[in-house]
Order: sequence, then C-alpha cells, then structure tokens
Amino acid sequence: MTHRTLTVREYARLGTDCVVDTLDQAQVSGSEFDGLCEMAARWRGQAGAHILQVQSSRWLKLDNHVGVLETPCGLRLEILPKHVDGVDRHTVRQSRLLLRRMLEAAMNLPPREADEADVQLFDHPLLEWVMHRFLQGLDHVVKRGMRRDYLRVEEERPFLRGQLDAVKQMRAAPGRGHLFNVRHDIFSVDRPENRLLKSALKVVSATSREAENWRLANELLHLLDEVPASSDIPADFRAWRRDRLMAHYQPARPWCELVLGEQMPLALAGEARGISLLFPMEQLFERYVGTALRATLPLPFKLIEQSSRHWFCDQAGTGIFQLRPDFLIEGPGFAMLLDAKWKRLDGTNRRQNYGIDQADFYQLFGYGHKYLGGKGEMALIYPRTTQFLVPLVPFHFSADLRLQVLPFDLERAVLHWQCPFAVGPNVSTV
Repeated sequence: MTHRTLTVREYARLGTDCVVDTLDQAQVSGSEFDGLCEMAARWRGQAGAHILQVQSSRWLKLDNHVGVLETPCGLRLEILPKHVDGVDRHTVRQSRLLLRRMLEAAMNLPPREADEADVQLFDHPLLEWVMHRFLQGLDHVVKRGMRRDYLRVEEERPFLRGQLDAVKQMRAAPGRGHLFNVRHDIFSVDRPENRLLKSALKVVSATSREAENWRLANELLHLLDEVPASSDIPADFRAWRRDRLMAHYQPARPWCELVLGEQMPLALAGEARGISLLFPMEQLFERYVGTALRATLPLPFKLIEQSSRHWFCDQAGTGIFQLRPDFLIEGPGFAMLLDAKWKRLDGTNRRQNYGIDQADFYQLFGYGHKYLGGKGEMALIYPRTTQFLVPLVPFHFSADLRLQVLPFDLERAVLHWQCPFAVGPNVSTV
C-alpha cells in the first residue's frame, strides 16, 4: 500500500480526472475516491456530520471541515481553512499557522513559544504538528518522572510473600499444597494516565511520517516498555487524576485526547488506520473569537457562551425552538449579543447585501427581542479579509435595536469595533 499526503482547503473539489493539483482542486485515484465516499457515508450515519458532497461519479466537493482525514488505502488528506482568495507559496504556511492557533484556543491551551524544531514543523502537515506537541508533552512527563501507584496482586507462589490468603489456601486443589496463595502490593507504573500515554504513543509511532517525530516516539517507546496499553480508553480518561502530584501530566492530556480521538465533541475521530481528525470550521472560529473576547472583558463584565435562557415560543407552557446565541456579554446595566459566522463578506457589494445570509438577520432579530427585550446592541462577527476591513454601517431593526457587522482579524486575534466597555489586547477601536 502506498502512502501519500495531499493538502487542500475547505470546499476543494477532488476527482479522478487528470487536473493540476492546487489547494482548491486535486486528483485522487479511484480507490482513494471510493474510500473518501465510504468514510463520509459512515460519518454521516454515525455522527450526522456532512464532510463532503458527491457531485458526480468522478468528482466530490469537501464541506467546511478542516483537519486531517486518512483513508484505508493510505491517502492522508490535510484540509486547511479557506481564509484568503489567492493561492501562493505562503498560503499553505499561513493556513497551517492559523489552524494551529485555533486548535490551541479551542482546547484552552496557552500559546507555546516556538523553538527551532517547531519552526521546522511549520511546513509539515497539521497531523505531524499534533503528534509533535504530544511527544513534547510526554517527553516532559518522562523527564519529570512517571507516577506510580500501588496495585494489589493475588497469585500463587512457591514461597510466602506479603499476606497469606487463608481461605484460598484451604480450598486449594489436591496436589497444589506446595504453593502459597498470597496477596501483596507492588509499586507499579500501571495506572490510567500512563496507560493512555502509552496507547497514544503507539499510535504516533505507527503513524508518523516525519523523521524527528518517529525517532522520538521510538525512544519513548523503549522507556515506557513496562507500561501496558489501555484496554478501556474512555474509562481511563475518566480515572485521570488532576491533583498536585499529577500537575506535570496535564499539558500532555489534550494532545493525548486528540491522538486517541477523545478530544471534545468538536472533533470527529476516524476509524480507519492512522489518525483522522476533522473539526467544523464554524465551531473552531466561534471558540477562537470567544477566547479573544474573554481576554478583553474587565470585571465585573462576564462572557456567557451558548446561553440557553430563552425559547423562541412556547406551547402549553413548554418552550419550542431554544435560542442559543454564541456570546452574551453582561455587566452593570449592560447586555450585548454577538454571533460568530465563518464566511467571507464583501464590504463593497451592497447590491448583494455584502454576502450576509438573510437567515442570520432573522436569527439575531429573534435573539434581540427575547434576550434584550427589543432594546440594545447586537453584533455579527465575520473573518476580516481584504474585502471586509472595517465594520459595516450599523443596521437598525428599530430605533432601539441595532446590529453591527464586525471584522475579526484572524492573524492577530483582534476584533475591530467601537468597544463599549474596555480596550484590551484583543480589541481594536475604529
């Protein structure tokens, strides 16, 4: 089986026809085409996720999921965000850096200062970067010391060790009287955290195609030789301890979850060989914006994500159609609703309503009346592009209810708006 990596971006077309490979279209073999269709059908049936659309017997089109998808036939498909129109030699690097920052924000990880190895990995696919971060976390754990725990062992031995199990000894079968039934404790590395790290390490060792990652993975495999792999990954994650003695394990956990496919409902973990991680771009952008907004809020303002206080209507005292705005900012005598949308606008195209969906305005209209009583400020947040550099002129639903359409700078994680409460590192006033 041959292995190859193909890099494209959202909404790219993949087909069996002979075409020049770009970020927006690429050629795949017949077996790769069939494998992608089978995986898409399985995900659609199991998780309701639509990762691609089959346009014909020879072409398919990716949806708005980003990440890595690996098929059983050996194709590793890297899907990057489509945040710029042009395609040049810097586009892939910029898209990878953006996706990595978004993942760190989604997992609530502080940005890591890049070292020389990280700089070299900037031009490697996303999956190699994920495995690299996991290996760094595991290497830190090993250097600080693997935590051990006492395990109770019950066994038969020709000599007495620990405590004799008198009941089992009296019930021993004839001919086994020369053996002692004993129980004792051993100080072992066989504990949930270590088993999970070993399981993820085995996946990385078998999957990585980057020389430095493969070398470090195999070195760590030798050091963890006495640690067994996990036989029940969800149960071991539930048993993962977070006390002070396990503090140096915490940086490795989110990367371990990603490798083993247990990272939050945001990610879809593949069932094929290797690792497949796909993230809905809409949710990644929402979490990225939320992280930036939270950094700007002074006390006593607070940011509430996915508030679920109100329903669109009720029937016989039961709410129908729950209203869940992305962000609700509240403070003394102040409330504001914000929704993040992953879509590129054209701030000059008034004839086509700048590319804004009418359904988004309907949605905010309902939010404004239920959450704000028809009086206040709301905002729609879109990625900042060369066609959308500054906020649009505000829209008025009424004299008291106003909607702003704001650009969010993806590179600097900065929202461009007339901030009503504070100016911080993630706010730019215009």
